Amino acid sequence: MPGAISPALAQAAGAAPALLDVSLRINGTEHRLSLDPRTTLLDALREHLHLTGSKKGCGLGQCGACTVLMDGMRVKACLSLAALAQGREIKTIEGLAQGDELHPLQASFIERDAFQCGYCTSGQIMAGVACISEGHAGSPQDIREWMSGNLCRCGAYDHIVAAIQDAAAVSSSTQGG
Repeated sequence: MPGAISPALAQAAGAAPALLDVSLRINGTEHRLSLDPRTTLLDALREHLHLTGSKKGCGLGQCGACTVLMDGMRVKACLSLAALAQGREIKTIEGLAQGDELHPLQASFIERDAFQCGYCTSGQIMAGVACISEGHAGSPQDIREWMSGNLCRCGAYDHIVAAIQDAAAVSSSTQGG
């Protein structure tokens, strides 16, 4: 075809790649999206699904404000491609509460005043949920070590650690341990 440009040449010339059909399971609901293959999970959540609880902090995976759970494991959504999350179970802060009942860690954050500006809070809570489920909330030192990938510019770390300890105690008492 005269005048046609190959896809490789178009991409090299700066044209956007073809959209990719992606199916993401977020907070128990299947979402079908057509995305640029370079779209991060964070951008898919915030810009395409309007789930803005996960924050874009550094965009480099260093601050943890974008932390979500993928198959129960903590993940920095700014470093994860949305297309690679297909077939995985993603949980964001919006899916943590059960109806009007807050997750124990959300309630502990309120009780312990574990946030100030709130920008890091969703990432802290999601990482804290993983910290507890992974069995790393046995001591304040363990919590600090396992939460070290989540930064709080306000310095509410003592309150965050206390909230995680409280929620871990609730979790262990409800699990019979």
